[in-house]
Amino acid sequence: MRESIIVKAPAKINLTLDVTGKRNDGYHEVEMIMTTIDLSDRIGLISLEEDKINIDVNQGFIPSNENNLAYQAAKVIKDYTGSKKGVSVFIDKQIPVSAGLAGGSTDAAAVLRGLNELWNLGLTLEELAELGLKIGSDVPFCVHGGTAVARGRGEKLEFLPAPPPCWVVLVKPPMSVSTKDIYSRIDLNNMKHPDTPGMINAINQGAFPDVCQKLENVMEEVTFNMHPQVAKIKQRMLQFGADGSVMSGSGPTVFGLTQSEARAERLYHGLKGFMEEVYVVRILGTKHG
Repeated sequence: MRESIIVKAPAKINLTLDVTGKRNDGYHEVEMIMTTIDLSDRIGLISLEEDKINIDVNQGFIPSNENNLAYQAAKVIKDYTGSKKGVSVFIDKQIPVSAGLAGGSTDAAAVLRGLNELWNLGLTLEELAELGLKIGSDVPFCVHGGTAVARGRGEKLEFLPAPPPCWVVLVKPPMSVSTKDIYSRIDLNNMKHPDTPGMINAINQGAFPDVCQKLENVMEEVTFNMHPQVAKIKQRMLQFGADGSVMSGSGPTVFGLTQSEARAERLYHGLKGFMEEVYVVRILGTKHG
């Protein structure tokens, strides 16, 4: 039996994000299209004989206790299977934190997938996704990866083909945004909803210009009002030649898409002039396993 495993935990971006209502349990109903990108954390798992969960992170300000979603994932899978084994989890963090890129959720999903393999538990991705929902709304999508429309709290997934291949240029301004705070300020009665069916169609057709045209996120207005700097990044992204740009999740990360490598480089250098955290990666968009 294997003693250790390394699992890739890719970030996600939202191509669309819509909020369609508020539920009785206090959560919001969402409809959003997410896809994975080649910006990943690496999760190392070492099986222990002793019944405990250790978390070690390469960045000091990230919790290494039960507040870490990776810890919660290990606990959930142990409770569900009744396993008395322990695990040591090392998180090599490359995805910016509190950025709207599901960094914590994808780490949790990687722990679920990794422990399933390491301990030969034989759980399906569907079962792991169901366990993931106990941890957070983005975890079920991150368990599967790929490209999907997420509805409900984010757990009802309809899978799509990968979007057309392209470069993704991301800018993370030096601030954190509280998702809860953004949700609390959303005006459900006065919002312009994304054309979700149009985006689904554009992805199915592999039509890159249409994908760029349909990028939309209802949270932008709230985040832009609170942090005008984020709006400025989007403005510059388009000025420097991105074919389309939108904020991911509740922000503050903004990304731009282009199929031209030369233009991706130009965007990188133009944005790097006034922002420290700029990344150029590819869209992944294909499912795990």
